[in-house]
Amino acid sequence: MDTYPGLHEHISALADGELAASELELAFAALDTDAGQQAWHAYRQIGEALRAGQDALALSAGFDARLASRLACEAVPAPLLAPVATTVSSVTGQPGVGAVPQR
Repeated sequence: MDTYPGLHEHISALADGELAASELELAFAALDTDAGQQAWHAYRQIGEALRAGQDALALSAGFDARLASRLACEAVPAPLLAPVATTVSSVTGQPGVGAVPQR
């Protein structure tokens, strides 16, 4: 559990270069904790991955074929049945009970 409320928000904003100058002291204090260091590392990795674009996301050879094969083995879910329409009176036994007033 974070002992510093807003730790992740401040560290994320700091990593993105969007932290207000008035919040810097709080963010640096948060970075002095183990949780703060872990958050900083995670947010830096996320930022790097987002900035790298599609070129950095190279998949291993044959990934798409292996994925297609595994998906083909998955069970197909049965289609959902459409809900049965009910009226307020059929549910409550009394006409208009529980109905939203109309304007």
